[in-house]
Amino acid sequence: MSEEAIAIDRTHLTDPATFRRMVAEPCRPVVIRGAVADWPIARAAGDGRALADYLAQFDAGHPVEAFVGDAAIAGRYSYTDDLAGFNFRRERMSLGDAVARITRPGEAHESVYAGSLPTEIFLPGLAADNPLPFAPGGVSPRLWIGHASTIACHYDMLDNIACVVAGRRRFTLYPPDAIGDLYVGPIDHTMAGQPVALAAEAEPGDPRYPRFPRAAARAITVDLGPGDALYMPKLWWHRVEASGTLNLLVNYWWDAFPVGPDQPFVTMLLAMSAIAARPAAERAAWAAWFDHYVFRPDGHPLAHLPEERHGVLGEGPQNIGMLRAQAMRMMRGG
Repeated sequence: MSEEAIAIDRTHLTDPATFRRMVAEPCRPVVIRGAVADWPIARAAGDGRALADYLAQFDAGHPVEAFVGDAAIAGRYSYTDDLAGFNFRRERMSLGDAVARITRPGEAHESVYAGSLPTEIFLPGLAADNPLPFAPGGVSPRLWIGHASTIACHYDMLDNIACVVAGRRRFTLYPPDAIGDLYVGPIDHTMAGQPVALAAEAEPGDPRYPRFPRAAARAITVDLGPGDALYMPKLWWHRVEASGTLNLLVNYWWDAFPVGPDQPFVTMLLAMSAIAARPAAERAAWAAWFDHYVFRPDGHPLAHLPEERHGVLGEGPQNIGMLRAQAMRMMRGG
């Protein structure tokens, strides 16, 4: 049976510190109803012409790269059957042209989707006109606009607040530890930077993915309308179905818990290159060391010693710097 998402009233979220404590720290998806219902862009988004006029006043004139597919794909951007290519093409166009093609009256003859547009570059001033009081300071939102669409199940390496401005969106979420049951595609041949969960995009009962029912049983389904927002912690898988002739989303990406200059995913790639091809028994040994020193199920690895004897494993940025320096020396052969 599917789980349910946590919901929090937006009136409780008055500033970034409160958001971090109440929403981000549990590392679970959270729905915030009506979070951006009062935004000017949300009011304009009720009409295609009004939205085009509203966005035009902020348009910096930079070309955007849009996904364009034939009407037959019905907005479901994906791989070709052999995974060698994609069922859409990428076109560069002005933001105004993209909006005009998306908001054109009548039945769409093509699927057009322009996404991940940093507002500080493409629409300077839009974020200030549509503030989100609990968003972390210094984070520039991004804009995503298109027809009805289905975005393949993927994850983000950053925390995410997704704000629905126009249309309706259904998010199907899977926890990070469901990764083995999702049958993930290539990590270096992707549609938009992140690998996708192939099983979540297949027809039910596909014999190629026998473990997927275990992931499906743990799925969280969230339906959002205009004005609603969803917080998704990093590494949570999500499939996004947007319905309606016009769909607009604004999102905020950031690392809610930075502890140093290195991103965890980079560390994982290096570990893959050094460990993944070793014999099973040796991999198990390294897994024990990673648990002991990195994931720490039993607490700090030097808890049995006074803190002043923790050395580079002590707390604080200076210790992180020493660990990085030691790793760099070893990589250089020093």
